Amino acid sequence: MIEALRGKRVLITQAADFMGPALCEVLAEQGAEIVASHAPLVDPDAARAVVAQAGPIDVLVANLALPAPSTPALAVDEAEWAQVFDSLVHPLPRLVRAAVPGMVSRGGGKVLVMGSASALRGMKRASTYSAARGAQLAYVQAVGVELAPLKVQVNAIAQNFVDNPTYFPPEVQAHPRFQERLAREVPLGRLVAAREDALFAAYLCSDAAACFVGQVFPVSGGWVAR
Repeated sequence: MIEALRGKRVLITQAADFMGPALCEVLAEQGAEIVASHAPLVDPDAARAVVAQAGPIDVLVANLALPAPSTPALAVDEAEWAQVFDSLVHPLPRLVRAAVPGMVSRGGGKVLVMGSASALRGMKRASTYSAARGAQLAYVQAVGVELAPLKVQVNAIAQNFVDNPTYFPPEVQAHPRFQERLAREVPLGRLVAAREDALFAAYLCSDAAACFVGQVFPVSGGWVAR
């Protein structure tokens, strides 16, 4: 097996949530030394502490997640809006500010954001979550072109209908209404496997993907294309 990440130290945030478990497993298989952080990142100082504790890293995988609220847009209150942005948006620039200088000093690195395709296609009762995920992707595009001359590539995976414990736990997948929705909305006809998604993430973290700058890659079984 070709170990595309051999010799790379990879920091994965929220390693027990969202795509964290699959990323830790697959990237380790690809030869990476995994630094799995389980620390909450809402506190303004948390990102800096996580990066400092990790030590030198070649890759930052910003895996940020929380259970998505399903509040109608006109009923969203200040507390919900603040909670979602504090969890998904505000930690991202803090992580980048903390991690990238060290990458630059060592000749380059990569940042991969595990985002959501909810920012690419409208969804009812998802205004807060979609707005936060959209802010992540806009940040990736802007910072990606800014950091490219420093040999740091910043990209994102925008996913939906990918098997993960945060948004599609077993009890959700087993529900007949979810299976009907899956058949109706996803051309692939099934969830994207966590391993499929993580293997693509591993590629984007590897030297083979050094040509991508500020890119957003949908991984959704065709849901975005509909």
